Amino acid sequence: MERREALKLLAGAAALPILSRDMFALFRQVHEELPATAALKTFNPHQNATVTAIADLILPQTDTPGAKAARVNEFMDAILAEWCEDKERSNFLSGLDDVDVRTRKQFGKNFVECTSDQQKDILAILDDEATSVREQKLETRRRRRPREPMEGPFLASVKRLTLVGYYTSEIGETEELKLRNHFSRYQGCAPLEPEASRS
Repeated sequence: MERREALKLLAGAAALPILSRDMFALFRQVHEELPATAALKTFNPHQNATVTAIADLILPQTDTPGAKAARVNEFMDAILAEWCEDKERSNFLSGLDDVDVRTRKQFGKNFVECTSDQQKDILAILDDEATSVREQKLETRRRRRPREPMEGPFLASVKRLTLVGYYTSEIGETEELKLRNHFSRYQGCAPLEPEASRS
C-alpha cells in the first residue's frame, strides 16, 4: 500500500478499526523509523509543544501512557514531512497557528501557557466548529470528489493523527490494545533457522 493511498483512507476514517493490516503495518513503520531522540522536520519547538499538548488532551495518561509517551507528536511531524504535500502541510500548520490566535484572543496567552481547563475550552470550541463544518459539507463532498488526505477542520486532522499515531505505536499496540506483534508486517521469505540453533 502506498503512503498517499493510506492517507486518503485515513482522511475518511472516523475511528481506528477501519485500519487494514497493511495500513496498520505502514503506520507502525513510521514509529519504527523515528530517531531515538526527537529530530523534528516540520514543527518548530513551539508548534511541537502545542501539538504535544493537544494530543495529550485527546489521549491523556491514565493507567496506560498517553499520547506524549507514545511520541505521537513526532509521528505527526514525520507524516507531515514525508507523506503530505506542501499545501496539506501548510494547511495543517495554519490550523495549528490558529489555535494560538484563538487562545490569545480569549485568554491573552498561547495555548501551551493556558490552564488545562482553558485548553479544553478551546478544543471544545474547535470540535463544535469541526462538527458543524463536517455536517454542512458532507453531501457536497460526496457528490463532488473524494476527500483529500489532510483536508477539513484542523482538529479533525489532529484527532485522526493522534489516534492512529497512538494505537500504531508500541505503547498503544502492546499496553493499550494488549497486542504483541499482531499487526506487524508479514515477511513470507524470512530465513528459517535450523532446529539445532533454536535451542
